[in-house]
Amino acid sequence: MAISSTASIAARYAIVIEFFFLFCTFPAAARVAANPERARDLGVPLDGTPGKLNAITDVRGVEVGHRTIVQGEGKLVVGVGPVRTGVTAILPLGRTNANKPVPAAVFSLNGNGEMTGSAWVEESGFLEGPVLLTNTHSVGVVRDAVVEWGTKKFPGAEYFDLPVVAETWDGELNDINGFHVAKEHVFYALDNASSGPVAEGNVGGGTGMRAFGFKSGIGTSSRLLSYDGAEICVGVLVQANMARRQNLIVAGVPAGREISDLQPVVHREVEKEGSIIVVIATDAPLLPTQLKRVAKRAALGVARTGAVSTNSSGDLFIAFTTASPALTGEKELWSVLRNEDLDPVLSATVEATEEAIINALLAARTMCGVNDNTFFALPHDRLREVLKKYNRLSE
Repeated sequence: MAISSTASIAARYAIVIEFFFLFCTFPAAARVAANPERARDLGVPLDGTPGKLNAITDVRGVEVGHRTIVQGEGKLVVGVGPVRTGVTAILPLGRTNANKPVPAAVFSLNGNGEMTGSAWVEESGFLEGPVLLTNTHSVGVVRDAVVEWGTKKFPGAEYFDLPVVAETWDGELNDINGFHVAKEHVFYALDNASSGPVAEGNVGGGTGMRAFGFKSGIGTSSRLLSYDGAEICVGVLVQANMARRQNLIVAGVPAGREISDLQPVVHREVEKEGSIIVVIATDAPLLPTQLKRVAKRAALGVARTGAVSTNSSGDLFIAFTTASPALTGEKELWSVLRNEDLDPVLSATVEATEEAIINALLAARTMCGVNDNTFFALPHDRLREVLKKYNRLSE
């Protein structure tokens, strides 16, 4: 909104100073709020019908677990901290069936990032195990830990040789070269995954992430569809760490240009742009070729929020279905959706991806990290003001 007076400017910057003092003084572990408001709670007008949890876990079988690591304050000491990182695990068929492959596909909108195991998903058409999200410099240890976890939990299993581990960069807030993610953190995320509500914002792999110049992290959403008398669900989980402030669009409104203050406090040149990982789950019976089409549609959901996938952004997407022939029996006839019936699933993917990104921003809380670098939360009240200004607030 326009600021009309010197007093108003002073008031706004007083808020910034207060935020900075608050979140750089009190313990970092206290910065994650429980049950934060989400996009629909704030009146953001969004298309589609969400599931009960409005999360990827609305898809039958899917479980999600986080391990958040927050330690230390102040000046960066490599190997000591401050630490603002973690791990998020997505298990398509839950822990019990984590050794069962599911049809899957991957898509790279811009490849300045890493998703291990994606070559085999592309080649085979199957995802063989969980999907893990973490920071850029912890991919190796997480990948090795998933292999060890799988071989211990399922002795003799063949499906943990090429695990899928994806990353985004959290080096503005985290001692990323300190390699603080360890095997036990990965095991915790996997062993504590559940099918219930999914924590968002400053959690798991999203702990130290930022997007559009605001604090960000993990976000999720889902859509319910009807097909031939049956209910189908599409769920999305994102680790959002991309784009610049002026790009941010919420429900068609230029929120980033309207909320141009609360800029990051970073004591060096900010990385040009980060990345986004999108994980799409559905219980619709789809072939890998159809899942490739679904994975591509995540790009449209990202675009709705204003991100443009720049040179330095690693925008990597994976889609899978829990309607797996591994569960129904390999020798049984496995019917799939016809291509002409795929449009609602494609639309649902776009909608849920957009909402998951907005939820990641709204759930995140202001965080102070290495060298007192600070990324501020997107203020909920001011977002409502902007939506109201453009007649886009849904009451």
